[in-house]
Amino acid sequence: MLEPSVIDTLILSRIQFAANISFHILFPSISIAMCWFLVYFKLRYNGSGDDVWMRAYRFWVKVFALTFALGVVSGITMSFQFGTNWPGYMETVGNIAGPLLGYEVLTAFFLEATFLGIMLFGINRVSNRMHTIATFLVAFGTTMSAFWIIALNSWMQTPTGFEMRDGKAFPLDWIEIIFNPSMPYRLAHMLVASGLTATFLIAGLSAYRILKGDHKPAPRLALKTAVFAGAMLIPLQILLGDMHGLNSLHHQPAKVAAIEAVWHTEKGAPLVLFAIPDKETQSNKFAIEIPNVASLILTHQLDGEIKGLNEFPNAHPPVAPLFYGFRIMVAMGMLMLAVSWWGVFIYWRKKEIPPLLLKIFVGMTFSGWIATLAGWYVTEIGRQPWLVTGVLSTADAVTKTPAANVGTSLAIYLTLYAVLLFAYVRTLFLMARKSVLVDRPEEVETLQEKLIDAQTAH
Repeated sequence: MLEPSVIDTLILSRIQFAANISFHILFPSISIAMCWFLVYFKLRYNGSGDDVWMRAYRFWVKVFALTFALGVVSGITMSFQFGTNWPGYMETVGNIAGPLLGYEVLTAFFLEATFLGIMLFGINRVSNRMHTIATFLVAFGTTMSAFWIIALNSWMQTPTGFEMRDGKAFPLDWIEIIFNPSMPYRLAHMLVASGLTATFLIAGLSAYRILKGDHKPAPRLALKTAVFAGAMLIPLQILLGDMHGLNSLHHQPAKVAAIEAVWHTEKGAPLVLFAIPDKETQSNKFAIEIPNVASLILTHQLDGEIKGLNEFPNAHPPVAPLFYGFRIMVAMGMLMLAVSWWGVFIYWRKKEIPPLLLKIFVGMTFSGWIATLAGWYVTEIGRQPWLVTGVLSTADAVTKTPAANVGTSLAIYLTLYAVLLFAYVRTLFLMARKSVLVDRPEEVETLQEKLIDAQTAH
């Protein structure tokens, strides 16, 4: 039994970690895929010579730079926490976590940092070919960064390829560690989630520019690109989600039971669309259910058996966060599907996106954040009470620092993050408004003079 002070420290440390990871993941969830959109814009410009692709590139590379910077800064605090709040983590599994984090720095961060300067500031200083290569390498670097982080997180969920000696984990097979049973599914799911987050950010800000009177072709082209990308990525994410669910059912059945609020093992389990899970009575109040569908989805059989939470006494995650978090993620995905396919239908009819749909896109600018955070909470809370499944419990890894110290740092973090998040969102919309060309005679004349001077110089 933990003492009250230790319980307070544990709770505050978990809240602080949740706050830090929640703020941090917002930015990689954009930048990982955003850079591949930049690669696409650049390649289309190289292939067609149409300046509209370059204008789209120039606007979105500024958004990427801002997002990337905040992602790097917020990521630094994550490393500090391993030593300040969770010393037991590195003491127990540092032989595995340390190298994986090191690989992320060596192969990804250095690659990104080296070529980021060329991508941002070298467009008029290096050849077009070199600039395109730099853009590709930054995109590749962001993806490799995700690869190593997801490899470590997945190993914490489904650890393999190691042995315990004197209470410490030692690697036996790095291939098994990196490509642990859940890693491929988590990586694919996260990369597509990043694609959807960037897609709806591009669609939302592009729609905002159009609504503000931006008549240039670049925002319309970016909007169309995002709409078709979203329409393709959502079905892929649904397929990957199904595969990930089957993998979780096999390796983390307690998590799946909590997601579906299955309290007792049963065959032909119903899909609970909505309910209020009650852990005291181990039942679902006011449940709206579809018979047999949960078993059909998870086992692909109408009478398939799903283990209930009763199979994992005192060793299963809390039900409510997983139950509601998963449904928020799915609901947001269905909304993305409907909106993106609506846009594709309009483009298929060769019509302009109506103002109503433009406003919906603006409203869904950060919808990817909601879905990503909901899914991430399901992943991380679903591992409880373990920090590393079956190896290290969360309670055993927490610091013995007084709760007051943790509470003070938590308050500072939350205040700083609120300010930075407000500034980031505000800056994005200010950038979008600034990009709108105001049709005034003096501005048109200035542009004409610059064109004449450029032609004369040439």
